[in-house]
Amino acid sequence: MTHAPKTLFRTRIKFCGFTRPGDVRLACELGADAIGFVFAESSKRRVEAEEARAMRQALAPLVDAVALFMDNPAEQVREVVRQVRPSLLQFHGDENDAFCRSFGVPYLKAVAMGEGADPAVPQGLALHARYPAAAGFLLDSHVAGGSGGSGKTFDWSRIPAAMHKPFLLAGGLVPDNVFDAIQATRPWGVDVSSGIESAPGRKDGDLMRRFVEEVRRADCHAD
Repeated sequence: MTHAPKTLFRTRIKFCGFTRPGDVRLACELGADAIGFVFAESSKRRVEAEEARAMRQALAPLVDAVALFMDNPAEQVREVVRQVRPSLLQFHGDENDAFCRSFGVPYLKAVAMGEGADPAVPQGLALHARYPAAAGFLLDSHVAGGSGGSGKTFDWSRIPAAMHKPFLLAGGLVPDNVFDAIQATRPWGVDVSSGIESAPGRKDGDLMRRFVEEVRRADCHAD
């Protein structure tokens, strides 16, 4: 009897919050699928459009550039799109669907899943009704009105069983827990910033390598 080969699901890896071109090159060599540049005003990892444009030149082929915003004015978003040419936008504020899709670039909407977050927010169908044009959602451990990058996890059991669109898991992920996170939630991708750093915006090569290894180990253990 011939058995069909087991399908290997590959969890996508997004490393976020880059400030140095050398870190971008290394992340691509280690296997990151996407590199995030932060333009949120309050972030310790915030960069200017000119800096991100220079770092984008360090991207390997087939690695996506992602631009992260949090209630930035439309003109700032347009300027980043013009200079950096991101393949994906990521919105962490109170932006509505019309605003997010107005720039002509696919977008992810971050969803607050942290302690005290509105329990009605993470319902899959409600999210899709609120952001019908979203390419997917990023489930993060911040609370409503807060920003990501807290370094804390959230209760993964709050994730709806059926999200209907791809979702990325974020919040408190590190090499030591990403295997369990993937086993527990089976996300489309994982997003990490502080968990692969020696300091805000300064990526640690060993942590990045270990993170990628643990993600791939989880993929090999997928049912």
